[in-house]
Amino acid sequence: MRLALLALALLAATGCQPRDPAQKAAAPTPAKPDAPVASTVPAFAFDEADITGLQQRMAKGDLTSHALTQAYLDRIAAIDKAGPTLNSVIELNPKALAEADALDAERKAGNVRGPMHGIPVLLKDNIDAVPMVNSGGSLALADNKPARDAFLVQRLRAAGAVILGKTNLSEWANFRSTRATSGWSGRGGQTKNPYALDRNPCGSSAGTGTAIAANLATVGVGTETDGSIICPSSVAGLVGLKPTVGLVSRDGIIPISSSQDTAGPMTRTVSDAAAMLSAMVGRDDGDAATANSVGKAVFDYEKRLDANALQGLRVGILRNEMGFHPDVDAAMERVVATLKSAGAQVVDADIKTKGEWDKPEFEVLLFEFKAGLENYLQKHDVAPKTLVQLMEFNKQHANEEMPYFGQEIFEKANAKGPLGDPAYLEARAEARRLAGPAGIDAAMKDASVDVLIAPAMSPAWPTDLVLGDHFVGAGYGAAAVAGYPSLTVPMGESHGLPIGVVFIGPAWSEAKLLSVGYAYEQRSKLRRAPTFAPTVTLGKTALPSSKASAMPVWTTAEPATGSTATMPAAASTKK
Repeated sequence: MRLALLALALLAATGCQPRDPAQKAAAPTPAKPDAPVASTVPAFAFDEADITGLQQRMAKGDLTSHALTQAYLDRIAAIDKAGPTLNSVIELNPKALAEADALDAERKAGNVRGPMHGIPVLLKDNIDAVPMVNSGGSLALADNKPARDAFLVQRLRAAGAVILGKTNLSEWANFRSTRATSGWSGRGGQTKNPYALDRNPCGSSAGTGTAIAANLATVGVGTETDGSIICPSSVAGLVGLKPTVGLVSRDGIIPISSSQDTAGPMTRTVSDAAAMLSAMVGRDDGDAATANSVGKAVFDYEKRLDANALQGLRVGILRNEMGFHPDVDAAMERVVATLKSAGAQVVDADIKTKGEWDKPEFEVLLFEFKAGLENYLQKHDVAPKTLVQLMEFNKQHANEEMPYFGQEIFEKANAKGPLGDPAYLEARAEARRLAGPAGIDAAMKDASVDVLIAPAMSPAWPTDLVLGDHFVGAGYGAAAVAGYPSLTVPMGESHGLPIGVVFIGPAWSEAKLLSVGYAYEQRSKLRRAPTFAPTVTLGKTALPSSKASAMPVWTTAEPATGSTATMPAAASTKK
């Protein structure tokens, strides 16, 4: 999803024979968009647990992967399907406990595959993973069970991960309507934000964001075309990494754009994101873009983290990405103070082409969506084989699939020609140039900086099934369009709603971004577990003081009123 164009978040859908939508295979009952009701959330033994701590316990014999997996399954039953009813998990892996048992047996025999051994992972429901459905949230694909795992899932399993289940998403990764509501799908219903249940989880990776924030698994995988890892991570108080396009294979992921799509980790700590990324990267003959990662991918990102990475670093702050919310601006100034206290230099930087890539980017996405989606459907044992057939399904099942918004983007994409069209080729070159060489690269060179920072996103808005999403600002767009990496880390909150800072670098700079983000995280420590409040309590809001310290100092500030600026209609959705 991205602030300035239209949003998309890596699409998710897997096909199957069109059938009566009432017969949803292995799908949870969609949540009704009723006003949230306060509920008691039971204590959880693995609240905020990280990979390192869990591995230490399993190494000592105090914990098994089976027990950990069962605990998460119980947690899902208690608060995702009951209690606050977060509605973030769309399907469970029926073999999860068996997978955990096999990994426990390996550990007992002295074979530990690495940091991910026995760690439960949730995957966004646009990623092929046997034996589960891959639906992208669409009832048209609610019977689609891929014959093999996506390449990144193969990598995670090889590293010892337990695939716990699939998470809900914005249907078709928010690339169906200009009035879409993030976190809603025909198959899965509406996912809630665990910090305030009437607020939106943001982006197409909404289910993964909510689930990991609520401690329904140790770590999760999201996908992004433009903002759908960064946005849901930011509003859920998570660390989210969108890698360079080509670092992680897209094979087995329902696509929007071959130019911008990627999968990435969504976690509660930077070190967990680094460990996950190490397990996910690798060249794949099924995705030609990964050939570019040879010699640039790192397979031990977690070992390269440096708590002193801020010392001597030159950081460029993108102030033209600020100004849309006073609490966000205040948090960014505290980030600057923290960076300076750790030895970094912070200077102003400017992406002079900001927003100029919007129109060509959308052209690219429309062309690539139709071609990529139909290619995916042709390779899977599903009845819908074309975008036209999917649109017809939606019309025939409009009460279930289009009760709140339509399929205007589908219609625009269907009108596009082949990828050899000169209009497409020109738009692709222009979008990438404006966001990359003339955008991020030029800004970094002009300011002589090692990394750029900007606010990741505004606080979460109230879920609105009538009008759709309400975006007021974000700073991730250039990296998404350029295909460069970006990393969001919690930087505080506004009225109890998390907000994050995004670190941006040139292509293949994941190791540096993770190390810089880790150093900032270790000094700020601003991740806070959700409270599952029914709504935001307005009034005075607690904000960290501007004085940087190892532990934040809290003061009171007057409530923010928000920006009066309005976004263009096309900016009201996210990819």
